[in-house]
Amino acid sequence: MLSGLKSGSEFNKNVLTLMTGSTIAQAIPIAITPILTRMYSPADFGILALFISITAILGSVVNGRYELAIMLPEEDDEAINIAALGLLIGIAFSIFLFLPITIYNSEITRFLGNADISFWLYFVPFVVLMMGLFNVLNYLNTRKKLYKDIAKANVYKATAMSAVQLSFGVIKSGATGLISGQIVSQLAANFRLAKNAKSNYNLEKVNFIEIKRLAKRYIDFPKFSMWAVFSNSLAYNLTNIFISIIYNVGTLGFYSLAQRILGLPASLIGASIGQVYFQEAVNEKQRTGVAIKTFDKTSKKLFLLSILFFTPLYFVLPLIFEIVFGIEWRIAGEYAQIILPFVALQFIVAAVSNTNNIFEKQKIALLWQLGLLLISASIILYANYFSVFFTDFIFFYTIIMSAYYMFLFYILRIVARGKL
Repeated sequence: MLSGLKSGSEFNKNVLTLMTGSTIAQAIPIAITPILTRMYSPADFGILALFISITAILGSVVNGRYELAIMLPEEDDEAINIAALGLLIGIAFSIFLFLPITIYNSEITRFLGNADISFWLYFVPFVVLMMGLFNVLNYLNTRKKLYKDIAKANVYKATAMSAVQLSFGVIKSGATGLISGQIVSQLAANFRLAKNAKSNYNLEKVNFIEIKRLAKRYIDFPKFSMWAVFSNSLAYNLTNIFISIIYNVGTLGFYSLAQRILGLPASLIGASIGQVYFQEAVNEKQRTGVAIKTFDKTSKKLFLLSILFFTPLYFVLPLIFEIVFGIEWRIAGEYAQIILPFVALQFIVAAVSNTNNIFEKQKIALLWQLGLLLISASIILYANYFSVFFTDFIFFYTIIMSAYYMFLFYILRIVARGKL
C-alpha cells in the first residue's frame, strides 16, 4: 500500500505526507496509553471524554464554518479575509461562552452528574478558541499544500499532550493530568501553522469591507453548514455525555477508550485522505464542474483499506485490549468489537463528506445531520426509558447508524456527479 502511495500522482504523495505525520502524531499517545491506563482509572478517562465531548460540540461551530470557505476562492487575498472573519467569530463566540459557564457552573455540573467536571468547565472557552484557530490555520496551510508542516503541527500536539499526561500521572493527579494534556496540546498545535500563515499570506490585505462582503458571499456556511456540523457533533458527543449520565462515568471511560483506539485509522489515514480529497476535488470541480473521478478514486482506496484493516481486527479486539491496556480494560475491547462495523463504514464516508461543502450543498448536509441528531437522540431516549443494558444500547446504535451512513454515501456520490 505504502509503495503504491509513494509512486504515481501528487494526490498519493500528499496523502502519504499527511499520513506519515499523522501516524507519528497518533503513535506517540497510543504508545503511552498502556502506561496511562495503569496510571489513571476508567473514571478518569470518563471525565476526560466528558470534557472532550463538550469542547467538541462547541468547537465544531466556533468559526461559523467559514473556515471551509478558505479553500474556495481563487485569490489568496479573499482567502485571508475569510480566515480573519472566521477568527473574529471564534473570539467573539469564546468570550460569549464564558458568561453562561461562569453563571451556571453548578447547574451544568449537576446536569452532567459529575462534580469533578466543574472546575474544568472554566477552561472550555479557551480550548474552543484554540480549536477555532487551528481550523483556520489548517485550511490556510492546506490551500498552499503545506502538508509537511500540517503533519509537524500534529506531531507537536501529540508530543505536548503526552508529556503533560505522563508527568501528572506520576503524581497520581486523577483526571487533572489527562485534561491538562489536552489543553496544552491545543496551544502546541497552532505554533507552526501560524508561522506559515504569516509568511505565505499578505496580512495587510485584511480589511473590514472585504470581510463583510465575503461574509455575505459565503453566508450558506453559517446558515446551513454550521447547523449541520453542530447536529453531527451533538449527535455523537451527546451519546458520550448521556452514557455518563444514564450509566456511569466508568462505563464512559471504557467506551471512550474503545472509540479512541478504533478511531486510529480515521485519524491516521482517513483524515489525511479526506484533507487531500478536499483540495483535489475542488480543483476538479473548478476544471469540469463535477468531482466524480476524485470521489470514486478516493472511495475505492478507502474501501480497500477498510477491508484490509478492520476485518482481521474484529476477531482479536478483546484480547488486544486485555494484553495491551490491562485485564480490567478487556471490557473496552468487547465494546470495540460491537461498534467496529459502524467505525469501518464511517472511516470511508467521513473522508469524502466535504463533497457537500465543495458544491455548496449545505442545505442537503443540514437535513442529513438533523436526521442524524434525531436518530441518535431517539436511541438515547429509548435506552433511558426502557433501562437497556449498555451492550444492547451500543449494538442497536451500530446497526442504525451504519444504515444511515450508507444513505449518506449514496447522496454524496450523486452530489459529486453534479446531479443534485
